[in-house]
Amino acid sequence: MRYDDFRRSDNIDDRRDDGGGGMGGGGGFGLPMGGGGLGIGTIIVLGLVGYAFGIDPRILIGGAEILTGGNQAPSYQTERRSSEPAKKGAPTDEMGSMIAGVLGEIDDRWNEIFQGSGQTYTGPKIVLFRNATNGGRCGMAQSAMGPFYCPPDKTIYLDTSFFRQVETKFRGCSGNACKFTAAYIIAHEAGHHVQNLLGILPRVNRLQQQGGSKAEANALQVKVELQADCLSGVWVNREEKKRPGFLQPGDIEAALQTAAAIGDDTLQRQSQGRVVPDSFTHGSAAQRKQWFMTGYQQGTVQACNTFGAGAI
Repeated sequence: MRYDDFRRSDNIDDRRDDGGGGMGGGGGFGLPMGGGGLGIGTIIVLGLVGYAFGIDPRILIGGAEILTGGNQAPSYQTERRSSEPAKKGAPTDEMGSMIAGVLGEIDDRWNEIFQGSGQTYTGPKIVLFRNATNGGRCGMAQSAMGPFYCPPDKTIYLDTSFFRQVETKFRGCSGNACKFTAAYIIAHEAGHHVQNLLGILPRVNRLQQQGGSKAEANALQVKVELQADCLSGVWVNREEKKRPGFLQPGDIEAALQTAAAIGDDTLQRQSQGRVVPDSFTHGSAAQRKQWFMTGYQQGTVQACNTFGAGAI
């Protein structure tokens, strides 16, 4: 990916140089223990799924609260230590500059798309951190969760070490193509922001609350995630038209490889040796690849209707 001429966004809160985050209660991150009594296998699977650049896994475990923007998150004993104030604006280091550039281009392309339909677009903020930080109304953000979007704060939380994990742990990319994989990940989270602005997330939440089973709620969550994959493909389509040559050989293949590496079926085989489709929350490897390519090839929001006609 060539990004030297990207517009750098200054809507970034860079906390990478603060003191990280301390956890009360002996370390690790708290898991909500409610009446359901989730088995440890389920908790591990949801933790792995949450790790794969999506929704905060604590809230996947607790239910569908991440989609409401209004429900109170589970209670966690946390504390945050900071040695110096966070830095606002576009970072100047190589990784931070790339992220600022990707966010700037995402905002510009989505602004054009929204204007084309007579709507107003305001971009998300990105919080960069190491280890752990205050996640606002979505609780504590920790590196083990992977990137996630917090709807009530309209903010993406990102520990940049995750990009290295995609390469080494998930085998989602290699070499220079990992730069585009990072852009795909950020564009996926920005896809959740687009869903939030369009009112899709709260409508899905209402349907989940009206549903009669966890499997039905999970099926709706899969549609949310696949749509975010598709919307990330829409951005790549529009960006390629705006800046021909920004994609380099192997970039699209790396995005598809990452999509397959973090499919629910792939993660479940790795964690428990079997696949349980009713517990999917992000979609299978094949589905994630399919919907990213749909967005990339067609380049329209209308092409990303993972819910079917009139479903939401």
